[in-house]
Amino acid sequence: MKQRKKHIVLAMSIVTTMTLTACGTQSTSQNNLQHSNITPNVKTTFVSTVSTPRVGSGTFVHPQSSVIGNVEFKGKNFVAPFASIRGDEGQPIHIGSETNIQDGVVIHGLETETEGKHITKNQVTVQGKAYSVYIGDRVSVAHQAQIHGPASIGNDVFVGMQAFVFKATIGNGVVIEPTAKVIGVTIPEGRYVPAGTVITRQQDGDNLPVIDKDYAFAHLNHEVVKVNKELAESNLKK
Repeated sequence: MKQRKKHIVLAMSIVTTMTLTACGTQSTSQNNLQHSNITPNVKTTFVSTVSTPRVGSGTFVHPQSSVIGNVEFKGKNFVAPFASIRGDEGQPIHIGSETNIQDGVVIHGLETETEGKHITKNQVTVQGKAYSVYIGDRVSVAHQAQIHGPASIGNDVFVGMQAFVFKATIGNGVVIEPTAKVIGVTIPEGRYVPAGTVITRQQDGDNLPVIDKDYAFAHLNHEVVKVNKELAESNLKK
């Protein structure tokens, strides 16, 4: 009987050791994952320099998202799971302060260089500096939206779920409602793009409705920014 108890205790000890080892391995793997999703780009014929993403203070980048290359977060940003921000072709990509990038969002750009020469038609200029994609402060890029450079988005903009922005300039305070598409035009500040609308002519962009106090989503972005800012803060405290 004593011999049997001894074997049982030994077996339990082995199982406990194996369990602790497995947990330790899992923990290490998770810690590595938190860093492996933020990576430099590779050198190619269309990108002559290797850059590592620059993550400003108070920014939370979820380990199930991917950030590559010449990307800058100014700070207090929230990047949700499965977002893909690739500064590995069009460069650089700028993400302003308190801007949130939600689940499944894709941010990318056409090549801005070839054989060491800049391709200016694939860049936007903001305050005298060239970018592939420029996104301002307090912007919400909602679930599964796509922003493809060359593109510039001003401050306090809401880009709705599954919306698409390409070769476009979006003014301050604009609301792009879900599934709308803005291609090759400039949207004046303080306008909204109705859900499902496709804007490809500047005349249509100029005639978009103005946001007033009766507009249903006039204050939507303010609330979304507030929520995502708190999500970043709380996740960083874990």
